[in-house]
Amino acid sequence: MICCPLAISRDIAGNISSASSIRPLPLSSAEVARGTASFAARGHSTDAITGWKTPKCAVEELAQIREPGIFIVDDVAFIQAEHGMQIAEGNARRGIRKRYYLETRGDVLLRNKEVFKLWKRLGLNTMFLGLEAIDEEGLKHYRKRVTLSKNFEALEYARSLDITVAVNIIADPSWDRERFKVVRDWCLEIPEVVNISINTPYPGTETWHTESRRLTTRDYRLFDIQHAVLPTKLPLAEFYKELVDTQRVLSHKHLGWAALRQCAGIVVRHLLRGQTNFLRMIWKFNSVYRPDLQLADHRQPIKYEIDLPPPSTATVERDGLYIHTSSGRKGRQIDHHTEEFVNATRMGTPV
Repeated sequence: MICCPLAISRDIAGNISSASSIRPLPLSSAEVARGTASFAARGHSTDAITGWKTPKCAVEELAQIREPGIFIVDDVAFIQAEHGMQIAEGNARRGIRKRYYLETRGDVLLRNKEVFKLWKRLGLNTMFLGLEAIDEEGLKHYRKRVTLSKNFEALEYARSLDITVAVNIIADPSWDRERFKVVRDWCLEIPEVVNISINTPYPGTETWHTESRRLTTRDYRLFDIQHAVLPTKLPLAEFYKELVDTQRVLSHKHLGWAALRQCAGIVVRHLLRGQTNFLRMIWKFNSVYRPDLQLADHRQPIKYEIDLPPPSTATVERDGLYIHTSSGRKGRQIDHHTEEFVNATRMGTPV
């Protein structure tokens, strides 16, 4: 383990507004374990934990954060149960109580239930849970090593913790109108905040090597998981219309007048201080998310072209994805059972 300053940032301090119960508060970020990049819509998930903060060091530095909210930015929070439990117990002994926000996987949540239950008692407020798809075919398409039943079991357990749960769904360019409608209907049936991002192959990810569809653009700006860079089944303008219509429906679940009623006291306090940005943000969706703006982005002059991917292959050698070759467990502190779990749930692991 390592004991060095936690990755703490106050640049993101501001208002958290994407929860079913919107609670704006100052927020800092902190990292207690570091792994490979985790962008679900870019077809890659954490394969290795390359650095751990010692529990003592993590607790000491969490205690130094003055903001009431802390976003734990680990790619997959508390993948090693003992490490997460020791930090939680240290926080409890020090009397550190914050509002915690984190991101994790459904299989990790189910594997380490007691860890998350303890963090709930210490102030866990919001969990971002990557479901990615609502059917087995979608999970297989995105190369996710978790079953649909396990994902829904994890969602039920997260609900039982009485915290705000936000889930992510990946929209594939192959979606048609009916598929968008099915996803909209499902998202409206559940109470959680739902975010939809677009399936995007990206250099350094497995799908950059395995995706057989050719890129429709090399404009680096469009590789932001909000633009389609692969061929769409619908005409591009219609695809963006369906995407924005779906995002608008999901946004209206938690913003607008309902959000204003829940946050009336907060809004009034902001207004008394002359701060109107939060109030204006509630109704900002239609001016920010517009199909014509997304389509217009494709017509902008290209300032930087991304390199073309290599010829697609059915499988990829994982070590080839990394700049620094993994040195196994000797290169990081991880217990045997967690090592087995990580290896068994890697993307690309044969079924």
